[in-house]
Amino acid sequence: MSTPTQNHGGNPTPSVDAARWPDVASLPGGISSRVRARAAAMLFRRNVNALDIRVEYPDGSLGGRRADELQPRMIVRRPDEFWRRLGSGGLIGFGEAFMAGDWSTDDLVGVLTPFANRAARLVPRALQPLRSLVLPRHPAAEENTTANTRSNIARHYDLSNEMFATFLDETMTYSSAVFDQLSPESPPAWADLADAQRRKIDRLLDLAGVGPGSRVLEIGTGWGELCIRAAQRGATVRSVTLSSEQRDLARRRVAVAGLSERVQIDLLDYRHVQGSYDAVVSVEMIEAVGEKYWSTYFSTIDSVLAPGGRVAIQAITMPHDRMMASRNTHTWIHKYIFPGGQLTSVPALRAVVRRHTELRLTHGISLGPHYAETLRLWRERFLAHSDDVLRLGFDQTFLRMWQFYLAYSEAGFRAGYLDVYQLVFTREPS
Repeated sequence: MSTPTQNHGGNPTPSVDAARWPDVASLPGGISSRVRARAAAMLFRRNVNALDIRVEYPDGSLGGRRADELQPRMIVRRPDEFWRRLGSGGLIGFGEAFMAGDWSTDDLVGVLTPFANRAARLVPRALQPLRSLVLPRHPAAEENTTANTRSNIARHYDLSNEMFATFLDETMTYSSAVFDQLSPESPPAWADLADAQRRKIDRLLDLAGVGPGSRVLEIGTGWGELCIRAAQRGATVRSVTLSSEQRDLARRRVAVAGLSERVQIDLLDYRHVQGSYDAVVSVEMIEAVGEKYWSTYFSTIDSVLAPGGRVAIQAITMPHDRMMASRNTHTWIHKYIFPGGQLTSVPALRAVVRRHTELRLTHGISLGPHYAETLRLWRERFLAHSDDVLRLGFDQTFLRMWQFYLAYSEAGFRAGYLDVYQLVFTREPS
């Protein structure tokens, strides 16, 4: 474990392994970075005064609309470093500054939610046209071609099955659950999560019409829970994934359930699937496809869907205007969590199937608040098992990165900036 160092404010800040985290351990240099740092400081101070947070600076000054309150509290420990990262990297720099310890908080979701609420207004309207000139674009090596996609998937999903098991429930399901009920006065508890995941899967299988004798294609295996539940209904399932870690554990779980004769799991790109299926299901996999390949994704599904078949997918979405504005921007999430990832919108999905397939979007239900609670339970579990994560060989910077990722995602759903839908696609009658 790395040892803490002292910052100029006297607060302990964690050291960073430069070999593992080169862009977190170093700071942007040069005259341009100093100019950008001054601009970032000005914009940040102006923006936080409109946010429902309290910001504390080392000189004792305060910012934010809740400066006279104690929560939620963002502590800027190393402002010079923070401004430099923010000025040169935008939101990537904001996340790296948290990873480096330049700022901290004891209520990360509480701090990030107001930022998510104001996401579209953080940069002044007059400067919006300069977005493409200032912010980085997606690296060509992360475009979701058949040559690149497996590497993109492996960088996240092949991290360690044991690491994911530290915060996932017994179903090993890594997508939004659907709780029986949501109440601010009585939020879901950890004991509710496994049943909520099974409820989510069963709803999707119902939407896809999966029953005895159904031939099911699953795009994106996860760790096998949907395969198992579909096979238990009497269906035969072919599931494809590009994560070797997930495939291996999913196959073992299927075998333990005694369902190997009904389930086939292949390490295969969705673009190479052939056959004929009565139902196609896919849970939060389209986020890894990329806008350039949405038409290929749905055309593939259209080509293998049997007459009268149904498609049920679960997809994380964002408002269409925000998707259009940010679709070419390389973000902190892309750099550190989901390389090649891209969220879609319901209008975009409706348009792409109409242009490129005979499929039509016939049903959709929003479940965003359920994802916020799912992420809260994962985040709390992950932090409670941080020592287990460290024992697996990960370091403190990784812990801060994943804490930021889970909180950042939860904040997006709580703010309504993100949503998640269960969607059904069918063919128009000829």
